[in-house]
Amino acid sequence: MSEKFLFITLVVAFVIAVILSPIIIPFLRRLKFGQSIREEGPKSHQKKSGTPTMGGVMILLAIVISTIVMVGQYDEVSAEIYLLLLVTVGFGLLGFLDDFIKVVLKRNLGLTSKQKLLGQLVVAAIFYIVIRQSGLSTVISIPGTDLGVDIGLFYLPLIVVMLVGASNAVNLTDGLDGLLAGTSAIAFGAYAIISFNAGQMDVALFCAAVVGAVLGFLVFNAHPAKVFMGDTGSLALGGAIAAVAILTKMEILLVIIGGVFVIETLSVIIQVISFKTTGKRVFKMSPLHHHYELSGWSEWRVVVTFWLVGLVFAVLGIYLEVWM
Repeated sequence: MSEKFLFITLVVAFVIAVILSPIIIPFLRRLKFGQSIREEGPKSHQKKSGTPTMGGVMILLAIVISTIVMVGQYDEVSAEIYLLLLVTVGFGLLGFLDDFIKVVLKRNLGLTSKQKLLGQLVVAAIFYIVIRQSGLSTVISIPGTDLGVDIGLFYLPLIVVMLVGASNAVNLTDGLDGLLAGTSAIAFGAYAIISFNAGQMDVALFCAAVVGAVLGFLVFNAHPAKVFMGDTGSLALGGAIAAVAILTKMEILLVIIGGVFVIETLSVIIQVISFKTTGKRVFKMSPLHHHYELSGWSEWRVVVTFWLVGLVFAVLGIYLEVWM
């Protein structure tokens, strides 16, 4: 598989997403699958109320179709591809259920935290059972070195933490027009380069498909957004990038490449701990992107800044794994 083949996969996924969007967006609008904006969020977001959500369906379809079609042109669909699609679709369906409850049943919080966690744990457990049967090593690599540590029985908790944590972290980042689409494209692009360099062609192809799908979605999600991906998209992308990190044996590297997602999550944790212990807020609002909004930054400025920060983290990750 060549770089050209990966680029073609990216283009195919992009085209599929772009073609699907004008079909699915009006359909979502007719079904009144509009986003409800939380009252405690920034006041400027109230004007976004009613914008079609569940657009993550377009991302999922573009990923699945392009991955299967393109890998079929190159070789048989491998176990790795099936695993990646399992996690992506599994978390996507969980997010779809969450979105459905929010927009159709008018419960703005969607699934309860316990229900969502249970669903995430089920997908994580299935993923772990399959990869252990396939003989995946329990050794985790130290980025930038040739060193590895075999954590044995602790690998199961690590996988659960990664899949659940990444899906929730990515979900928290989905708060501004184009923010998650851009940062996820950058992160998956980094893993595409790294996995290609490591000879894991199927994983690289999947990552290229994700990049194409989210960039195609970004055409309609950039400010002012015509559609939101909802939890359907964000949970799927979070689970997918964790699965990629696990299958490439670059688990720790996810903290670097997904640095924006980590920072967003830490801002929420810091805010909650500070408010519960001292009664004071560290940030004007969390996740962090809302803090900058309330500090007077335009939405577009916040998004572009976070994209650039994500790009720095991605380049750092590539440097540690490919160039060192």
